[in-house]
Amino acid sequence: MSLHRLVLAVTIAVGLIGAPIHVLAQSMTQSSTAAELDAWVRRQMELRSIPGMQVAVVKDGRIVHSGAYGAANLQTPVPVTEDTVFSINSATKTFTGVEILKLVQRGEVSLDAPVSTYLPDLPDAWRPITVRQLLTHMSGLPDILTPGGGYVGQDRPSALAALANLPLRSVPGERFSYNQTNYVLLQWIIEQARGRDFEAVMGADVFAALGMTQSGFGDSLDVVPGKADSYRFSRPAGDAPARLQNVHELFPPYTRSAAGLNSTATDLAHWLIALQAGEILDPATLDALWTPGRFNDGRTGEWANGWVIAKRADHPSVGMMGGGRSAFFVYPKDRVAVIVLTNLAGAYPEEMADPLAARFIPGMTLSGTTALRERLEAEGFDRAEPIARELAARDGLAALPESELNSWGYRLLSGGKIAEALTLMKLIVALYPESSNAYDSLGEVYARSGDRLRAIENYRRSFVLDPANLNAAEQLKALSIEK
Repeated sequence: MSLHRLVLAVTIAVGLIGAPIHVLAQSMTQSSTAAELDAWVRRQMELRSIPGMQVAVVKDGRIVHSGAYGAANLQTPVPVTEDTVFSINSATKTFTGVEILKLVQRGEVSLDAPVSTYLPDLPDAWRPITVRQLLTHMSGLPDILTPGGGYVGQDRPSALAALANLPLRSVPGERFSYNQTNYVLLQWIIEQARGRDFEAVMGADVFAALGMTQSGFGDSLDVVPGKADSYRFSRPAGDAPARLQNVHELFPPYTRSAAGLNSTATDLAHWLIALQAGEILDPATLDALWTPGRFNDGRTGEWANGWVIAKRADHPSVGMMGGGRSAFFVYPKDRVAVIVLTNLAGAYPEEMADPLAARFIPGMTLSGTTALRERLEAEGFDRAEPIARELAARDGLAALPESELNSWGYRLLSGGKIAEALTLMKLIVALYPESSNAYDSLGEVYARSGDRLRAIENYRRSFVLDPANLNAAEQLKALSIEK
């Protein structure tokens, strides 16, 4: 089945399931209505080929919107409901951060203490690493996750033994490196302090205490009642069409502080409400939770204690993404939180957070790549350059970083949206005319579209700007010998 037909089939399946289930507050800020919000969500599902989705919005300590859309299971199909459970993958790390900060609040753990204070049986090179460096991925530890997505051991002792003789990837505190080993050690600290396994701590002290009745741990080997099936598009080489496939994932028990939590948008909303209300952490500890780590040279990182920080003067946010399919963000100054759960790996729901939040935060204006994406989706990609120029004039060119635009372009390309990817890559060249990488990327999209001459033209320009660009050289050689 072609990508176009597959997207159409998903859309039909979603449409047949019926109208979205939602509750909405009587009044919403700005111009949003329930119908407008539902239409926007459906448009996002169509653009991203998302089978099923839940959305929840919290404002001033209560849920003001909760919606369930589309298909939880395409094989049957089964509709998404308010009780459908989704995997949140790495967003589980936010819960781990909160559990560690609970121990800090009780005086049982210090963020700046060496991890060896709490876990004495560690390799010598690991012992000075601080708890904060684990939480913020500044530890420099080797990763317990293999390149193929497996784990280096069958349990925690064997996994840590396999890593013990490997060198550190960097001096602790020197650079950021996203790493599952960090959270394996944090889980161990929690279990040592609480005298129970991590799942038991979470089950009693979080899920039961807050009435999160649909939340728990599990992976593809577990039977999880009400769980949405997870999917991803395979991207074969060449011109072969993308195929929708089931996602198979394993989260061994000793890694479940890093990933493995399944929940609903409503359950997560209740947790975020309690967190913002001071029911879980006192105000000072909550502030510490959302304070970003610092590198050895004093630079501020983008990670706080299990949370990603959006650093901006107006409407800052903290949150986390998981598996490319689930995300939630809190806007502390605005007392707003948004949760977006999907069952498509590669949906990138974090891109929907600010547009959703802006519908509930008076005066919040979208900027940069987020604003560009919203405008192009509404007005058409043929307006890309004038809209980008307008946004760059308003917010500065730095608000449209080449790397973000390039990543977006490649996501469009991998999703089979070649025309949109071509337009975006042309825009990058227009905005960054001296970038070798911009021409390299544009050349790749032209090659994928079958326009060999323009592909050669852009690879040549890329190579002139950067003679060390081996990819451009290799592509020129391949394209030049094609008949």
